[in-house]
Amino acid sequence: MALSTYRATVGPVRQNAPMRSEVITVRTGSRPTVADITAEAERFVSGQGDGLLHVFVPHATAGVAVIETGAGSDDDLLRALDDLLPTDDRWRHRHGSPGHGRDHVLPAFVPPYATLPVLGGRLQLGTWQSVCLVDPNGDNPTRQVRFSFLPG
Repeated sequence: MALSTYRATVGPVRQNAPMRSEVITVRTGSRPTVADITAEAERFVSGQGDGLLHVFVPHATAGVAVIETGAGSDDDLLRALDDLLPTDDRWRHRHGSPGHGRDHVLPAFVPPYATLPVLGGRLQLGTWQSVCLVDPNGDNPTRQVRFSFLPG
C-alpha cells in the first residue's frame, strides 16, 4: 500500500471565513440504534475543498461515533453501552421510559460531536470508519444532526 502525504502551505489567515452549516433529520425509531450518516456527511462536504467537518447532535441523549459498521461493531457498541449503562431503576433521572436516566449519561461516553478532516472535498476517514449517530433513547424517534464545514 502506498503512503501519500498531504502538505499544506501556511499562508495568511483569512478573516471571517464563511462557515457552512446544515441540519438533517435522521429517523432512529423506537429502539436503540447506531445510524450510519457517512453518506450524508460526504454529500455535505463534496466539492468544499480543504477544511474541517464538525458533526453535532443537539440532544441530551444521543452521541456521534466514528466506528466500523456492518460487521457487528454497531451492535457491539449498543451491547457495551447496555453493559456499562443498564436500563434499570438505578438512575435518579426518571422521566420517560424505564432506564431513561442512563440515556442522559451517554454523552459522557459517546460525545455529541465529532470533528473530521476534509481534503479536496472528501472526508478523510480510515478504510473501515463510518460517521454514526448513536441513539439509545427510544422515546424520540427522530433526531437532528448539524453538519458545519469550516474551510481551511
